[in-house]
Amino acid sequence: MRRLFMCLGAGLAILAAPVAAQETRLGVEGLAPPAADITGLDWLVGVWEGTGIGGAPAQESWTQPLGGTMVGTFIQQKADGSIRFTELMYIRPAGASLELLLKHFNSDMTGWETQFEVERYPLVALEPCAAFFAGLTIRCADRARPGEGLVVAVRAGVDDSGRPTELVFRYARANEKGGA
Repeated sequence: MRRLFMCLGAGLAILAAPVAAQETRLGVEGLAPPAADITGLDWLVGVWEGTGIGGAPAQESWTQPLGGTMVGTFIQQKADGSIRFTELMYIRPAGASLELLLKHFNSDMTGWETQFEVERYPLVALEPCAAFFAGLTIRCADRARPGEGLVVAVRAGVDDSGRPTELVFRYARANEKGGA
């Protein structure tokens, strides 16, 4: 299923915001994830809205940590406002570090992944106002102004020249509208 998502993502990458520089990192194979805990991610809490795939609205929400885990949701709408797909996400402890877990759902709640399958993104780096997971980045739009905007990028495959492609989402707090 991950391969299907990567192929789907690669095809959709042209529909997302253009990428000037790579947002995502992969980390070094075999290198242990950095020590980290959930307390440094308070800037992420809240409801974020912006433009998603194909220019349609997208929304991402993150809870306060509960039991050391933050729970997130993502909603990608279609141009007509109906739901295209959703995601359920956890950022949780993984040994002395963190990982992001993700499952995709169609608009009828059928899953993209099998019942026991989950997308896993181990932490690569945690910086002020930025969390870099292997192939997925969540960061403040402006690190000097946490809470004013959010950028989320996911590696979605490679283009014909072998350069990684990304889906990049830019959000503003739900009560501010308009994207970052």
